[in-house]
Amino acid sequence: MRTTIHNLPDHAALEAAEVAPFIESLLTSHEKEIETIVQSVGDLPTWDNLMMPIEALDVELNDAWAPVSHMNSVVSNDALRKAHDESVQQISEFETRKSQYKPLYEAISTLAEHRSFGELTPPQQKMVNDALRQFRRNGVALDESERAEFRELSLKLTRLSTEFANHLLDATDAWFLHVTNEDELQGIPAANLAVAEAAAKGKDLSGFVLTLDMASYSSTMMHCDNRAIRAEMYEAYATRASDVGPQAGIYDNSGIVKEILITRTKLANLVDFENYAEYSIDPKMASSASEVHDFLRDLLAKAAPQAQSELERMQEFAELELGYDQLEPWDLSFVAEKMRESLFDVADDQLKPYFPLDQVVSGMFSLVEDLFNVTITKLDAPASWHPDVRYYEIARGEEVIARFYLDAFAREKKRSGAWMADCRSRRRVDNISADPVAYLTCNFTPPAAGLPSLLTHSEVVTLFHEFGHGLHHMLTQQSFATLAGINGVEWDAVELPSQFMENWCWQTESLAQVASHHETGEKLPQELLDKLIAAKNFNSGLGMVRQLEFGLLDLTL
Repeated sequence: MRTTIHNLPDHAALEAAEVAPFIESLLTSHEKEIETIVQSVGDLPTWDNLMMPIEALDVELNDAWAPVSHMNSVVSNDALRKAHDESVQQISEFETRKSQYKPLYEAISTLAEHRSFGELTPPQQKMVNDALRQFRRNGVALDESERAEFRELSLKLTRLSTEFANHLLDATDAWFLHVTNEDELQGIPAANLAVAEAAAKGKDLSGFVLTLDMASYSSTMMHCDNRAIRAEMYEAYATRASDVGPQAGIYDNSGIVKEILITRTKLANLVDFENYAEYSIDPKMASSASEVHDFLRDLLAKAAPQAQSELERMQEFAELELGYDQLEPWDLSFVAEKMRESLFDVADDQLKPYFPLDQVVSGMFSLVEDLFNVTITKLDAPASWHPDVRYYEIARGEEVIARFYLDAFAREKKRSGAWMADCRSRRRVDNISADPVAYLTCNFTPPAAGLPSLLTHSEVVTLFHEFGHGLHHMLTQQSFATLAGINGVEWDAVELPSQFMENWCWQTESLAQVASHHETGEKLPQELLDKLIAAKNFNSGLGMVRQLEFGLLDLTL
């Protein structure tokens, strides 16, 4: 729980046994300090005597919790998980009690109703209004018995969500497919085969081990010629943490899903929302669940015919070129890749040599330096959590304005996917100065058998996307941590900077900086770039419908 001289978390010194007692002590202290703050403002709450001390407490808690939450996602172990799960319950309970504490609510309400409120800056007014809305969403207006019920429901949701995530991680890590004959893995790229061979050695096995980590799973589903292996991998992946499939009932989340849905409904009803969808949408840009539903259904009506046409073309291709009578779910990625190769004469294997991770990162940084007038410098990672982690500082002129960690490779006990999380938020208040620090996490194929980490173009887009979130967090000009970067942004708007950055993955000028052959240094040939761009919208209807299915399923549930 200590910090280094860089004012960064000392990840290497974090002891799981210290986490829960430290967090408990911190929360107890904060509760007392909040009472003191409210008592001291009396009848004259102001920005300086109320909002700033409260934000300082929020910053202190975030700074303590961010590294614990992050490490539980990227280097989890039993002791750390236990400490994390215990502490997240404590924090959830504290935050709910805090947002139901009527004296604090009344003090902020008094500030909002005072004539001086109009003299506050727009960011200050937003912080006040956001705080009041959070009080109402957490049942401050309920009677004591109902507030207690809300706290119980909120705590239960935290516990259920944590259990759900733990089961999913455990199910992902527990399953693997051991293959002794390399001929059964025809089509899988050499770099991924090398990783599979290393995974087998790590388990004292001969041959190859395929896992459900995204780097292994996606390369198998997209490239493995062996249909039976793809089917086995697909079933294992699609049924993780459920009551069916090869791990049926072992990490079963089925009951947890039902409990979450029931508990969410009760919580939303308690604070006068018709359902949890309306409760969720309340702080977002969209005005209602029906507005979101109508938008998604309208988009689906426009995309479905295109998706159906693409699916029929895939079925036809599978029959004529691959001899498949019926297109199965485990065939889709494989057939799509074969069709893309056939139609556009471009394949991942052609492109990956031009996207070694080091070159992609270097090129992306050069682009960002040009766009935003900054410089990015790689330094030794202070107090890191894994040897693969990289550390960088962003400067404008002579001033360091932000810092970030990049944890790029897939490994056991690391959550799947890619994300940006804040380690520290920007704060410029009076004589208090704190620079933003970001965690950037991906799950790319690590180097193996003398080959560097080679990315697919889709993974390049993922890296740019997550760095867009990172830039949003790090280049913010907001002075208050509560509003800096992604904080205070409606969650249906937060993807804008990340999607903006994706555009540079398709431009000739930017790709000239990003793409360079890992052996020869040759730039991506214009012919290959043209083919890549021509294939950009291949099966875009199916891609759109897939996202709409996620959204509509979520909204319906």
